[in-house]
Amino acid sequence: MIGRPDAANAGWRSLAPDITPLLDIIFIVLVFLLLTANIPLQSLEVDLPKTDSKSLSSIQDTKSMTINMLAGTPAWALQGEQYDDWQQFKAVLENQLEALKETDLILASDKDVTVDSMLKLLAFLQEHHINTTQILMEDD
Repeated sequence: MIGRPDAANAGWRSLAPDITPLLDIIFIVLVFLLLTANIPLQSLEVDLPKTDSKSLSSIQDTKSMTINMLAGTPAWALQGEQYDDWQQFKAVLENQLEALKETDLILASDKDVTVDSMLKLLAFLQEHHINTTQILMEDD
């Protein structure tokens, strides 16, 4: 009831601390911590070989297959045959898995290709345990 509190209840309420401001501060800090928490980034590990620059520029093995990543469309090429989208190209790569594992794989990319295209290809190669690859680089 609204009005005067009883004498017994009035003494108990005056001794209890009001924790409403404390709860407000705790909830604000909790929301702040949740919004600023570090979000784990997904990463793809790539082991690059450590060799001298002279051996990087020459390809010795004749048993090799070349994958080209092109800017624009068509975006992909395997041994010169071009493909427009990733799903189509991925199906071709899955059909050629045994050949890709037996030969050295050469990755040649246009400088304007997005990182997304390179990561899709490297993730596919890692998923299918294809380790022998060479990435062609242009000298400055």
